[in-house]
Amino acid sequence: MEDTKTESTKLEMEKELKKLRLQASLHKNLSAEMARQKARAEEAHELAQVKTEELDKLLKKQKLETLLRKNLASEMGRQKEIAEEAKKRIESISDQLSKYLAPQLYKSIFSGEQQVDLTSKRKKLTVFFSDLVGFTGISDSLESEEITAMLNYYLTEMANIALEFGGTIDKYVGDAILIFFGDPESEGVQEDALRCTKMAIAMQKRMVELTDEWAQKFGLREPLQIRIGMNTGYCTVGNFGSEDRLDYTVIGGQVNLAARLESITKPGSILISFDTFSQVSDSIECIERETVTVKGIREEVRTFEVVLDGPIKNDRICLETENLKCSVDIELLERSELDELTSFIEDAKLKLQKKSANQKEK
Repeated sequence: MEDTKTESTKLEMEKELKKLRLQASLHKNLSAEMARQKARAEEAHELAQVKTEELDKLLKKQKLETLLRKNLASEMGRQKEIAEEAKKRIESISDQLSKYLAPQLYKSIFSGEQQVDLTSKRKKLTVFFSDLVGFTGISDSLESEEITAMLNYYLTEMANIALEFGGTIDKYVGDAILIFFGDPESEGVQEDALRCTKMAIAMQKRMVELTDEWAQKFGLREPLQIRIGMNTGYCTVGNFGSEDRLDYTVIGGQVNLAARLESITKPGSILISFDTFSQVSDSIECIERETVTVKGIREEVRTFEVVLDGPIKNDRICLETENLKCSVDIELLERSELDELTSFIEDAKLKLQKKSANQKEK
């Protein structure tokens, strides 16, 4: 019986031992798991700190970018205002500069078609000169303010006409005006000469229209009159001067001839050279005047006066040689005039035949 009791005790002890061993194993596994969980917790904490730092950096970066965008938008707005102000100033300066340049020249320079440098070229141009008759005497009888107002009024009227016909206004010299056609824009030598002549006619007619205004506005006893001289020929045109100060103008003997013709023409009339006449004779009525001698030109210069109220000739035929000059208006030609011309030609033929026969007999 004692053996049985011992055996029972022994079994209980073994159970208790197994229980203790199991508990020890559980404690050991629990400690290991806790250590592992602690390690994971520390790792997670470290990762959380890293992520937090990264998030802080990202937030700071976003705040900085937002601030930069705001500053950039503000700066761009400010720069836009500066640019608009600069544009207005440039436009204002350009507008002021345009008043010192012919529109064609202003356009060609600001479009980049023409460079502002010391260059020139030879071109066939039609040159126009005009001045007021007796301006010196008029200026002596007026106050400076009246002279200024009168001259500006006159030049404005003439400039408007010049721009209407496409002329390049070279310069104003007191009451004198120099204009030319053919540069920087040209429609061909003949068309340039024709536009210049039509411009001159329009100017003379405008002066007549303003007859009453000279007395009303400026108290002049006599209406203003102008003389106009024109010539067509090869001139040197371009920029002249220094690197710091340029003048776009035209020079040469043909320019001097136009000035000479202006000085000898009658008040209220237009005197042109043969070279201009040859370009416009089919469209503009002209009367030949005396030949003149001009300094710098060896040959005498044939001159023609433009008929201001003459018809525009669309049906005129001309024949001109060294010894013959004939101009016929087909629209106005009478049959009797044609018969007279035929008879004249027949007489000329007979005389030439008789002259030829006499020479042979000799």
